[in-house]
Amino acid sequence: MFKPGTSGNVNGRPAGSKNKATAGLRKRINDFLSDNWEKMQADFETLEPKDRLNFYEKLIQYGLPKLQSTQLLTDPAKLSDEQLEVIMNEILDRDDSGTED
Repeated sequence: MFKPGTSGNVNGRPAGSKNKATAGLRKRINDFLSDNWEKMQADFETLEPKDRLNFYEKLIQYGLPKLQSTQLLTDPAKLSDEQLEVIMNEILDRDDSGTED
């Protein structure tokens, strides 16, 4: 038996490698959905609008990746004069046009 915090694989699973248990479960869920799609569609159509929206919202998270907000943190002191000029011109162009394209 291994001591707490140690294992037989000191390097762990390589970064980016698939978890076999998760991959198997995903396949079973996808197979289930594929095999029962018509029944699920019929059941979906009998739901009240609020319940349909709730069902759709819960289901879609498995089909689309979640969007995460991003924030760009830049220290202006580290930018070159040319980089600062490009940024300033971009801001001025947006301000002049009244849009943010």
